[in-house]
Amino acid sequence: MTGKELLLRALNGEQTLRPAWLPYVGVHGASLVGVTAEEYLKSANLIVDGLSKAKELYQPDGLPIVFDLQMEAQVLGCELKWAEKTPPSVVSHPMSLMEGDGKSLADLPAFSVDKGRFPIAFEALDQIKKQMGDEIALYGLLTGPFTLTLHLMGNDVFMNMYDTPESVMTVMDFCAEVACQVADAYIEHGADVIAVVDPMTSQISPEHFTEFVTPAVNKVFDHIRNKGGKGSMFVCGDATRNLDVMTETHCDNVAIDEQIPLEKIRDLALPAGKSFGGNLKLTTVLMMGDENDARRNTIACMDAAGDTGFILAPGCDLPYDVKPENLVAVAQMVHDEYQRDIARTAANVSQTDTFDDVLLPDYASERDVIVDVVTLDSEGCAPCQYMFKAALDARARLESDCKVIIREHKITTRQGVGMMVKLGVPNLPSICIDGQCKFASIIPDTAVIVEEILKAAQSKQEVTS
Repeated sequence: MTGKELLLRALNGEQTLRPAWLPYVGVHGASLVGVTAEEYLKSANLIVDGLSKAKELYQPDGLPIVFDLQMEAQVLGCELKWAEKTPPSVVSHPMSLMEGDGKSLADLPAFSVDKGRFPIAFEALDQIKKQMGDEIALYGLLTGPFTLTLHLMGNDVFMNMYDTPESVMTVMDFCAEVACQVADAYIEHGADVIAVVDPMTSQISPEHFTEFVTPAVNKVFDHIRNKGGKGSMFVCGDATRNLDVMTETHCDNVAIDEQIPLEKIRDLALPAGKSFGGNLKLTTVLMMGDENDARRNTIACMDAAGDTGFILAPGCDLPYDVKPENLVAVAQMVHDEYQRDIARTAANVSQTDTFDDVLLPDYASERDVIVDVVTLDSEGCAPCQYMFKAALDARARLESDCKVIIREHKITTRQGVGMMVKLGVPNLPSICIDGQCKFASIIPDTAVIVEEILKAAQSKQEVTS
């Protein structure tokens, strides 16, 4: 049986002798071939080289072509900021009244898969299909309707969901149509699975998910099925509150990240007739751990998930600097039962890092209010980007009222993980104000952050007076 056949069986909810293995090689492919993320995402040949290297090293059963949730937004007029080690981030929102031009849908550039970087992705897919399409399943990833809506409308969308829900619904329906066009093109070029990647849905309530997201994604998944494709719903972040409504959508597979126990999604997905995927730890294991950590994490995922309808994958796209040797160790556990037995009985368990050298400031004695934003990385993670921006917007409103220091702690570094542990942050992204976690994995309205900062400032004044 080929890896492709095994993955498609798992995706269809069937029992498999081992888990299907799907490393989400995005800009990590750029690292494998020694170029920047920008160079990689602008070159079909470099993408092919990166995926070819990943196949050689990691023995996957499936691979995505690109992992870039800004491609649709760029075509629709959003400005991007490029970085060396992450996909680009959206820095302008043309439909936002607060920070853009307040444009209508009619004012946006016409969407077409012939524009932007889509032709590059399709050229890479054509080449990869010829090279390895019979051996592994190829994924076409597109931006989910809610995340694309947020790219277009900015943080306005959260207030508009309450004040003018019909306006959000209109944009969501438009973004679903865009997703259908992208899905069509990926399927025509040979993609086996279409993943609708909608990380921003982890930031809303189940009620808002059902009202706004479900109709839009069902439209996309129904379209994919009518075209003969398979659809996966992929949500990064702590989507625990929305797992029930996610598994009620018309997707074939639900993929989650490390913040959600595999047992929980397994017990929801399988009875709903869906397969599930996840959720190797990206930073603490694959980036910062060693091969033994990777082996233990892989076995823990396999044991928790069982042997039916499960696709082993990292909790999100692989960061640029993930250690290749750790992913090789994951592949070893997937493919070699003997090595799994050795790893299970290994006695060389690494000591847990207590981060004794990571020190919190004495928040009470600081004159300024300190806002700590704990993220995966605001340059490459959409929820993290919008959470960090919400904090910056709050500070901008308070310039004349109190002094605010904003610090981002990226858990792609040991220092960032240490701050997360010391601050007691339960989920990502989160905002802490003077050492207290106030907003965990849900982006608040700017006015709410302002209110919390003012409370902290008032407490400082009372202590010093």
